[in-house]
Amino acid sequence: MKNGRYSDAQIMAILKQAEGGVPVSELCREPGMSSASFYKWRAKFGGMDASLISEMKGMAEENRRLKRMYAEMSMQNDLLKEALGKKR
Repeated sequence: MKNGRYSDAQIMAILKQAEGGVPVSELCREPGMSSASFYKWRAKFGGMDASLISEMKGMAEENRRLKRMYAEMSMQNDLLKEALGKKR
């Protein structure tokens, strides 16, 4: 998985500055990011604190792991059914 260019703390600091009234164009110029990134972060992380962001990312990683595990188990199940079906 691709690691982001900005840490959770940096994202939270940028969002807090925007809540404080700093113009978005000025916020984006300083760290060298696009305004699209800012609005994407605001939609995704608006109203959260750093601990909630890290918890959300941890849950997303666990969800990816569980989906991969389910896919592997499902494939094994299909192979077993196919093998048992051919023996009869």
